[in-house]
Amino acid sequence: MSVLMNYAMFPTDKGSSVSEFVSKIVKMVSESGYDYKLTAMGTIIETETLDQALEIVKKSYAVLEGHTDRVYSTVTFDIQTNKPMGRMDGKIKSVEKKLGRTLSD
Repeated sequence: MSVLMNYAMFPTDKGSSVSEFVSKIVKMVSESGYDYKLTAMGTIIETETLDQALEIVKKSYAVLEGHTDRVYSTVTFDIQTNKPMGRMDGKIKSVEKKLGRTLSD
């Protein structure tokens, strides 16, 4: 099983730059041991189960709790029970193969 989760979470009452808070969440994600990619609009993480992905969301909120009165979050999932882990990179490589180049070019 593979669960890809794309999510963003940040306080809305800390001004126009919230990178201080986002970096604390990304540090927690990094320490979780799951594969992840930080993007300009959120973080993509791959887990083996939905419960593991939801636990990351809960832990992310715990990082912000007590530091803010309002939290905004978006979460999307791609859950496949018939696919192994490694889809985060595999999906990109599949598109790159069809393009005949890497997307970082």
